[in-house]
Amino acid sequence: MTMHRLTDFKALTFDCYGTLIDWESGIHQALQPLLTAGGLDIERDDALATFGRIETDQQAETPDMIYSDLLAVVHDRLASEWGVAATSADHERFGKSVPNWPAFDDSTEALEYLGGHYKLVILSNVDRESFAASNRRLGVTFDAVYTAEDVGSYKPDPRNFDYMLAHIGELGVGKRDILHTAQSLYHDHMRATEYGLATAWIDRRHDNAGWGATAPPPTDVKTDFRFDSMADMARAHRQASGG
Repeated sequence: MTMHRLTDFKALTFDCYGTLIDWESGIHQALQPLLTAGGLDIERDDALATFGRIETDQQAETPDMIYSDLLAVVHDRLASEWGVAATSADHERFGKSVPNWPAFDDSTEALEYLGGHYKLVILSNVDRESFAASNRRLGVTFDAVYTAEDVGSYKPDPRNFDYMLAHIGELGVGKRDILHTAQSLYHDHMRATEYGLATAWIDRRHDNAGWGATAPPPTDVKTDFRFDSMADMARAHRQASGG
């Protein structure tokens, strides 16, 4: 594997949910009405893992479904699996919960710093409306935003990376200029590595066992960089650049 330095790149292409937005806390909070209605005592990571399994299946089954609608279907399937009675309004409410998902505390400050050194690009499994709400939480202007709604499929489908690589040239960025920065080995790093992209793993679950709301990667995935947080990545860049 080629040895890279953080200062070698012109653009950071980000996964958003799990990396910049604390989707696990957001999902778990949005699941509370369902868990309460069923009188269920399910550990947080177990609930998230069930969500992750069903979401992954649903994204493969309906790749062109808008994410907020897909979340509603996932909620319906969760209710069925857990044996909880729920209404279409309950499913829809969960589907529209993305704007309530919090940003990680370090995301905005790190992005503001990194934006002074890189183009910032989003490649996310989300719809445009939901991302716009999350972007307001982050308070950062991205140079480009590519969503599952734009592509018509969900990562790790190769079409999402094809779409990003086909469009990012408009920013004057080539493949070698990209550092793909994400939490999910399954959705992001597995495929980015296959495409020959350099990668930075933001290991937000470093203190937790298991994979949470993310499907486990089917193979051992190597990354070029690993950080516990976006703050750690920004700190490492300052050191690498002598700033």
